[in-house]
Amino acid sequence: MTVIPGLSAELAAATNRLLATAVTLSDADVAAPSRLPGWTRGHVLTHLARNADSLIRLLTWARTGVVTPQYPSQEARDAEIEAGAARPAAEHVADLEDSTARLAQEIRSTPEQAWPAMVGGLRGPSHPAWYILVRRLREVEIHHVDLGSGYGPADWPEPFVVRELHDCLACWPRERSTIGGIRFEGGPERLALMARDLGDGPLVEGAPADVLAWLTGRSAGEGVKVVPQGPLPAPPPWMTRIAPAGLPAAPPEEYP
Repeated sequence: MTVIPGLSAELAAATNRLLATAVTLSDADVAAPSRLPGWTRGHVLTHLARNADSLIRLLTWARTGVVTPQYPSQEARDAEIEAGAARPAAEHVADLEDSTARLAQEIRSTPEQAWPAMVGGLRGPSHPAWYILVRRLREVEIHHVDLGSGYGPADWPEPFVVRELHDCLACWPRERSTIGGIRFEGGPERLALMARDLGDGPLVEGAPADVLAWLTGRSAGEGVKVVPQGPLPAPPPWMTRIAPAGLPAAPPEEYP
């Protein structure tokens, strides 16, 4: 057994939670600002739909061996989001339902031999195709919070929080770090070991979900404090790479 069935089940559950929120939004809700500066909720929903399409392209690349970029360019990605942002709520829901269903079908039909294929996004590094599921979970869970419609960091499932903290620490920009380390209130020992000696700055402490919300810019640092005391600095840049280096080519039995 590999990580694929478990990640697929997590993604299905996260997608269902996202759709359950989306169907409650009115036209006015969709046109209102999201938690992302300069984006309405319509921008967030359109991005999530188009991201699903883009990951289908990467799975096609993995299955066929024909290089199929995730997006033609950053400008094309941005233009797609802008073009769809102002649609009525019902159109957003239908688009999101359709795109996520097609992505789920593509994941189910991807053969075992395709998962180790190397693919890439607009930013590096390239990564094995199985990591597409991790990337999609990141998009769904983080941007669900960005809708600002009742779903927050406290609602993130623990496996998602642990995995994202692991990958954030694995991609840690030490030369741009604003903290020296993280002390987690709970969480697995492997995270505690990774969170030592992160660079120059103070030690911070908090529950894993609170720390992840702060590191991803989805909170102002509620539940996170400097140890022993002091002002909380701005978090360092989050996920400067789309995937950690050195991922196993074949899907592992568990990740992280």
